[in-house]
Amino acid sequence: MELTPDQMSTLERLHARGFQFVAFPLYEQKIGVRKGNCAALLDPSEGQLRVSAEPAYLVAGNLSVMVGTGTEKFFVWKQSRLSATPERLEELERFANELGEILARPVPGPRDLE
Repeated sequence: MELTPDQMSTLERLHARGFQFVAFPLYEQKIGVRKGNCAALLDPSEGQLRVSAEPAYLVAGNLSVMVGTGTEKFFVWKQSRLSATPERLEELERFANELGEILARPVPGPRDLE
């Protein structure tokens, strides 16, 4: 994967703010970024880094999806699940906001999905 100087600069800013780069085998063409218990996939196409899908809370080290109805929500990956507690939702919201700030564009957080 070849990256432009602007993309490299963005990755350097992410690293300086404590984001780690991780590989997610199912998404080889994407750049995985992680901070704390949250992660996102960045798409390096079209000369920019764009979030490929909404950020996720990690479950068993993997990207999860949030499911549930009403007040009972969970982060799920395969057969594993975690309650989407207010603390976890807040961590994911902070992650999405910080990522969006660095990328200079809004990134959907968990409250956008409710």
